[in-house]
Amino acid sequence: MILNPDQLAEVAAARAETSPTRRATVPALDAILHEPLPVLGEGFVRVVDYMGDDPAIVQAARVSYGKGTKHVRGDKGLIDYLMRHKHTSPFEMCEIKLHVKLPIFVARQWIRHRTASVNEVSARYSVLEDGVYRPDPADLAAQAATNRQGRGEPLDPATAEAVLARLDGGAARAEADYRWLLGEGEGGVGLSREIARMTLPLSTWTQWYWKTDLHNLLHFVRLRGDPHAQLEIRAYAERLLEVVRLWVPLASAAFEAHRMESVELSRDAFSVLRRMLAGEAVTEASSGLGGREWRELMAQLGRDGG
Repeated sequence: MILNPDQLAEVAAARAETSPTRRATVPALDAILHEPLPVLGEGFVRVVDYMGDDPAIVQAARVSYGKGTKHVRGDKGLIDYLMRHKHTSPFEMCEIKLHVKLPIFVARQWIRHRTASVNEVSARYSVLEDGVYRPDPADLAAQAATNRQGRGEPLDPATAEAVLARLDGGAARAEADYRWLLGEGEGGVGLSREIARMTLPLSTWTQWYWKTDLHNLLHFVRLRGDPHAQLEIRAYAERLLEVVRLWVPLASAAFEAHRMESVELSRDAFSVLRRMLAGEAVTEASSGLGGREWRELMAQLGRDGG
């Protein structure tokens, strides 16, 4: 269940409300306001409120750049320039408030992005009743051989089903223990909620309200939307990028061009590239780069690093 009955009623009431306003609005974002956008099956991202739009970014930039800038370049060109040269403060003029349902282990990664205001449901006060996140069999993989924090080869179907059976069994036992500790069922002890929650696994669903500005939201999307990020948090980053495209299309296009799909080189890697463009047959041994940076550079250039 993505939303419980009370939340469904809250969403319906919020979406039914309309009010005139003098502040900037974005029709494309208003169209999905309050609507839960599914992530990982029963998880979601829901836009609760927002402030600002593409013109707000331009307005803030022109205050600092001075009178006359508007005649020099259009909004698109200015936003592109700001993004390209990493002038971040104009993007902080836009803010967004989200309601997110996510597994606890994803929340523990997400909370590392500290430039936000967060209020999470408390299992000291509430009984957590949404169950746990269950991965798809195709997403189960062995530990990567060269990456201590990543996935390697996918498990074969039979092994994946055995893993899911273990995960399901563990989750069911944890749920039964949680309910018994809370005082439900035969012999239940009525333990305090703040202690009973200790038996819950990291796959348990949690919810929070998360408010941040556009600059820090884009930073989150760039880091957590990277192919090397964990699949589950990457799913949230991809959904958030869809929201950004609706909200600030000019800023989103600039971000994707100059952050998501760009390459940043170190001084030494850039020197190697210049040598290659001059016709020199640079090898790993003659490059002056460490092995890992050399391989990364060759991958960025689409070349064989051997």
